[in-house]
Amino acid sequence: MQSKYKVSLLRLNLLLAALLPALMVPTARDFSEGMLLGLAAAWLAISAGLVEFSHRRPPLVPWQLLPSLLLGALLWTSAEHYPFWLWGWAALVMLPQPAWMAALNVLLATLSWAWVARLLPVEQALAAGLVLALLLALGLARARRLIPLHGQARGRVSLEPGLRLWPGASLARDLARERGRAERDGTYAELLLVRTRRRHLWQVARQLCEMTRRFEHCYRLDGRTLAALLVCRDAAQAASRRATLLQRLGEVERVRAVPLTSTHSLTEEFRALEKQATTRSATQGATPDADT
Repeated sequence: MQSKYKVSLLRLNLLLAALLPALMVPTARDFSEGMLLGLAAAWLAISAGLVEFSHRRPPLVPWQLLPSLLLGALLWTSAEHYPFWLWGWAALVMLPQPAWMAALNVLLATLSWAWVARLLPVEQALAAGLVLALLLALGLARARRLIPLHGQARGRVSLEPGLRLWPGASLARDLARERGRAERDGTYAELLLVRTRRRHLWQVARQLCEMTRRFEHCYRLDGRTLAALLVCRDAAQAASRRATLLQRLGEVERVRAVPLTSTHSLTEEFRALEKQATTRSATQGATPDADT
């Protein structure tokens, strides 16, 4: 099933957001202020051009760090000119982010408030601090509620648009389904594990997805290991297909192929792959310990 990613609206919103700091650049009072506004506009515009729902790499880091640093620097250098940017911290903490990034945003928001507060009467400074603390708490609470949903969404979408490449967590669930389907339809299905070097992982992943059929899925187990569920008429056809795959796949260090009827568990098969000698020859056996 082909995945479709609706990013047009998000891209439009980012471009519209980039207009605000871009229009403010001519009104900057000095070079540093104009540079910070220009960098903010450039970050939003580049993000709009590159945005896609791809999970090849841990999202938002360090790309998400840049707007926090830019916002902190702008408030530090021009607090008297742009005090309203203080509320931007509430928007930043609402985004899905690692715990350390959320803590950094809270710290920078606190320091920014302290810097802006020196320009305000005590009553206004305290009121601004209370409102900012409330907004930060609401933003963090919302981000926390989104963490499980974000994780579920990552588990249901391919790791790169256009590829049938799924997270490794999906493989354990699909193994049982494909095993039952093969027994019901009288077909031959096998689990193919491929180990490559980290820098070649995505190249090999693209090749593997291109050489498998549309109803066969591929998975990324870790930074060096890929998996595929192959469905054939019989073992002879599976051996022929596997030989063709290995001949065309580049930069493969280790391969293991096991019939789904002989697959005990994904953990055991992964451990067996680790114990294999470095070879491009597939291992096919009835048990996970049947290595060559």
